[in-house]
Amino acid sequence: QVHLVESGGGSVQTGGSLRLSCTVSDFTDSTYCLAWFRQAPGKEREGVAALDSDGSSSYADSVKERFTISRSRAKNTLYLTKKSLQPEDTAKYYCAAAQVIRGKGANWLKTSSAEFDYWGQGTQVTVSS
Repeated sequence: QVHLVESGGGSVQTGGSLRLSCTVSDFTDSTYCLAWFRQAPGKEREGVAALDSDGSSSYADSVKERFTISRSRAKNTLYLTKKSLQPEDTAKYYCAAAQVIRGKGANWLKTSSAEFDYWGQGTQVTVSS
């Protein structure tokens, strides 16, 4: 059973930075997609960034140039490095994994939550103005 555990959330002021981590255990597929989603109160869960086993990445338009997704194979950890944070980035952030690459690009990512097989419990990020 695949387990995803997020960490690194917290409170930060506008313009600040954070790095989220997601430890991925028991996930050995050679083809996969790992991603970060977020959900703000009263809003649907939306895809933020995704990283495929072929090395390609996708980002939501709202976070391009500010967020970077990366992975450490040695540490079995997925990261989301965020800079220039804005109040609208306030949300609970979730790590997700899929055993098949089902799509690419910002348009697919935004509403792709149903395409992912495994989820973490989430970590809260709050950006104050």
